[in-house]
Amino acid sequence: MEPYATAQQVWAAGLLFARLGAVIMLLPGIGESYVPARVRLSLALLIALVLFPIVGHTLPALPPTLGSVVGWIIREVLVGLAIGAVLRSFMTAMVTAGEIVSMQTTLGFSQTANPMQASPGSTISAFLTLLGITLIFATNTHHLFIGGLVSSYDLIAPAKPLIVADFSTLAVRTLGQSFLLGVQLAAPVLVFALIFNLASGLVARVMPSFQVYFAAAPLSVLLGLSVFALSLGVLGTVFIDRYRALARVMAGGTLG
Repeated sequence: MEPYATAQQVWAAGLLFARLGAVIMLLPGIGESYVPARVRLSLALLIALVLFPIVGHTLPALPPTLGSVVGWIIREVLVGLAIGAVLRSFMTAMVTAGEIVSMQTTLGFSQTANPMQASPGSTISAFLTLLGITLIFATNTHHLFIGGLVSSYDLIAPAKPLIVADFSTLAVRTLGQSFLLGVQLAAPVLVFALIFNLASGLVARVMPSFQVYFAAAPLSVLLGLSVFALSLGVLGTVFIDRYRALARVMAGGTLG
């Protein structure tokens, strides 16, 4: 056994690092802007060294030309970005649910920094996003991310052609499911808002002289947040179950 790494081993580890680094830069929780880039890259390097004995046999030999080397690295970075984007895009379900709840409780004007978005969002949306990230780590769902990284080298081995059509289908389906899930998570507040607005309209019609708005506005906030708080446990359970199902699909090595 050589006491130093060969050129082929350095090349294989670098190719692993290219894909894993791109994935980790987008993973929920780990890939947030508040996590220093040095920490994320160090974690990617550590995982690359750990996975090298497992997936090293799937990596190509060191190309003879510089152009081929750059081409392989760009290919692996694009694959990593695609995987990370799919896992991250499902987190928009919590953002969607938070924005809907904010609008229905008239708290949409309350803006705060959202760690998952470049621009500020509603306070409830930021809260739900942090709740989702907390549930991912509390339920060890991030372990499935590691399994997905290993399976990606069987499904999308560097020597195999890119499955662009399957990835596109998975990305579109994931975005559609995340939006649908966001509406479903906010359904209790939506139902409450519908009933409350109908009741307020009826009161306004029966008693035209009564200032409905001044009485309805605080009640809308108070009762809406109460319904939201009561449904928070079910909301978190449904979200993490759906997210774990997506992570299992990635870890199982299937995109269909």
